[in-house]
Amino acid sequence: MLFQDLNLIEPILKALKTEGYTQPTPIQEQSIPIILDRKDLLGCAQTGTGKTAAFSIPLLQILYNERAQHKEQKTIKALILTPTRELAIQIDESLAAYGRHTGLKHLVIFGGVSQNPQTEALRRGVDILVATPGRLLDLMNQKYVHLDQVKFLVLDEADRMLDMGFVHDVKKVIAKVPQKRQTLFFSATMPKEIQQLADTILNKPEKVEVTPVSSTAETIQQEMYFVDKGEKRNLLTHILKDKNIKTALVFTRTKHGADKVVKDLIREGITAEAIHGNKSQNARQRALSNFKNRTTRILVATDIAARGIDVDDLTHVINYELPNVPETYVHRIGRTGRAGASGIAFSFCDHEEREFLKDIQKLIAVSIPVNDAHPYPMKQMNSVDRIKEEMKNQGSGGSRNGRSSDGSRNSGGGNRRSFGGGSGGGGNRRSSGSGKPAPKS
Repeated sequence: MLFQDLNLIEPILKALKTEGYTQPTPIQEQSIPIILDRKDLLGCAQTGTGKTAAFSIPLLQILYNERAQHKEQKTIKALILTPTRELAIQIDESLAAYGRHTGLKHLVIFGGVSQNPQTEALRRGVDILVATPGRLLDLMNQKYVHLDQVKFLVLDEADRMLDMGFVHDVKKVIAKVPQKRQTLFFSATMPKEIQQLADTILNKPEKVEVTPVSSTAETIQQEMYFVDKGEKRNLLTHILKDKNIKTALVFTRTKHGADKVVKDLIREGITAEAIHGNKSQNARQRALSNFKNRTTRILVATDIAARGIDVDDLTHVINYELPNVPETYVHRIGRTGRAGASGIAFSFCDHEEREFLKDIQKLIAVSIPVNDAHPYPMKQMNSVDRIKEEMKNQGSGGSRNGRSSDGSRNSGGGNRRSFGGGSGGGGNRRSSGSGKPAPKS
């Protein structure tokens, strides 16, 4: 199927053609007709599936057609709620890319920066508002934002909003939006709390589910390194001596840990910056920009800050610390190996993290190959042998590329890069058929 088969209007098809995109991803192919049919949607899709474009393209089309029928008003007609500043910015960029010929006005608002430019833009009038919950509520309380004319509500990364403690803020916002509206609800996972929230705000929704979170892309080569906690710094430096690793995204569990890794790398002459919640918005955007243009070789991130990071041709992800939530491992390594490209994910496991590894192995059902050929092996090698045996028993004997022992493929489509980006991808990335990134606005 091609985009031209989805009954899209010429201004949007023209924008897609400019970007070089012709073929929708599965979630786009399924979601766009449902949304254009004015039905509520419950979408379960992880990063890299292209869901930002799945909701932004039909939203732009509906608003464009309605404005052609009625006199233009300066009221907010669509609200897109998202948990992080980075993701909000990238959604706004995708609206600019796909809506460049529609004349619709969009604005992104988030905390950590002066509100004055945001309030000035609101006064001039906005059709689509992209917002993080905290700043939105703040501006609502100051009477800068009025949601009584909203016809479309989009909740993106609902599970991350729950993790970040935004659910009560989200409920406050929803209470101010008219009940008669079209609601689009997206989440990478569907825990009970998220399902309950969806049930309260959706009206007879259609459901679209693309690639369960337990799968890892077959294009990603995964390797596990057993190392003592105190030697992780040396192991990371050792790996990064490989000049073939042009850039790498390194994950830590804590903000303090991210800052410490950066200091250690800089001390070794490796350019690195951190991105996490304690950094100012300007500092985070500068670090991300430096990483994308390769001024900075290594970006060290926490999981929450990393939502919204989508970097073209990222070849390496390194789990300096294993996540304590196994699904997070899938999200992390899904930053690489997209659009059919190869990717490499290295993970460090110390003695205290062995339970995290067991949970990861159980979730993905693939035995992650162990790399013993490094100069900093774990001193408790008897523990390593036991863990290896447990890994073999837990996994399906999978190889480095994610195939199971019988040669069948692990479903990994949801981690492939789509032009629409992922839930964390911002919606303006490339499709498997495109050879260039979408332009920034």
